[in-house]
Amino acid sequence: MINSKLRWTRSIALVLSASLVASCTLPGMGPSKKQIFAGSVQREGDAFVVSVDDRVTRATAVVPALGFSEALKNSSLQGADIIRPGDTLGLTIWENVDDGLLAGEASNATTLEAVQVDGSGFIFVPYAGRIKAAGNTPEAIRRIITQKLEDQTPDPQVQVRRTAGDGATVSILGSTGTQGVFPITRPTRTLGSMLASAGGVGLSAEIAQITLTRGNQSETIWFEDLYDHPELDIALRDGDRILVEADQRSFTALGATGSQTRMTFETQNLSAVEALAQLGGLTASTADPTGVFVFRNEPAEISNAVLGRTDLVGAQRLIYVLDLTEPNGLFVARDFLIRDGDTIYVTEAPIVQWNRTIAAITGTLGGASGLADTASAGLGVQ
Repeated sequence: MINSKLRWTRSIALVLSASLVASCTLPGMGPSKKQIFAGSVQREGDAFVVSVDDRVTRATAVVPALGFSEALKNSSLQGADIIRPGDTLGLTIWENVDDGLLAGEASNATTLEAVQVDGSGFIFVPYAGRIKAAGNTPEAIRRIITQKLEDQTPDPQVQVRRTAGDGATVSILGSTGTQGVFPITRPTRTLGSMLASAGGVGLSAEIAQITLTRGNQSETIWFEDLYDHPELDIALRDGDRILVEADQRSFTALGATGSQTRMTFETQNLSAVEALAQLGGLTASTADPTGVFVFRNEPAEISNAVLGRTDLVGAQRLIYVLDLTEPNGLFVARDFLIRDGDTIYVTEAPIVQWNRTIAAITGTLGGASGLADTASAGLGVQ
């Protein structure tokens, strides 16, 4: 009778243990492959789950288009000696008479230092009046002054020079050899030459981006494109701002990968294989190579192309599935491009979940065995 009660007690403990494990969700790194598929639109979920093949890689191969507009590319080179408002000029005027308009009795030359170009771009020269200086070269200003004075004094000779002044400058910021304000001189009238003068870029060429801001307009190119395409080496203008920075695109990695983190792109075109390599690859002991998922919000035009539809409107939630065990699985993953904001998630292998379940059951059974022994002691069983 006592043995029967003992068997009955242990049976109850076993049933309770199994029921407890069955009714609880075991801890894990995230959803399983089965759970992700269960949330697909095809199963009344809210995301489209798509297996990646060659057609899908072509439809989703979208990279950011960077480049300069035609307006910037067609800008002509600017002379380094163009006078601008705020510049300070020095004038020397020689008169071919002993008692000239400007010169004193003991000299036939007059020097006017610190002639300021006003905000409207004009300077004032005695007997010549207000002269438009901004936009002209010192040589052009010399001719204008000479023409205005020659009716009042015979054969005047005029010299015009920029004595201070700022002239045309650009500012360079970011990851360059030297940051600061640089004058536009004859050797540095283009973007590439100015960057070289500033010490070049301090980043990997693959991820370096150059942003040029002129007024309220900003345009960005890849540094590699600037190097490879001479037509992108645009002419600079006074006041241009140049920013050199690394590519800001990033993706997030979760699940059974070598690292669970947010990563920035290390190349312009980052494939799924390269992204996994950046993360340290798949975790050999836990990862399921058939369950590499990429979560992404796709614009309607790409979603329709991927799904073979024409009725989708607005951004769609797509989950791309990569199976690295397929014969061409690694080729497909090599051709599938990761985009800014993607989430890469690698599911755990089924055996990992199975082992976790077994461990939970055996641990629970250990507790159940202790419960049964306690019950046996209470019944007086030896």
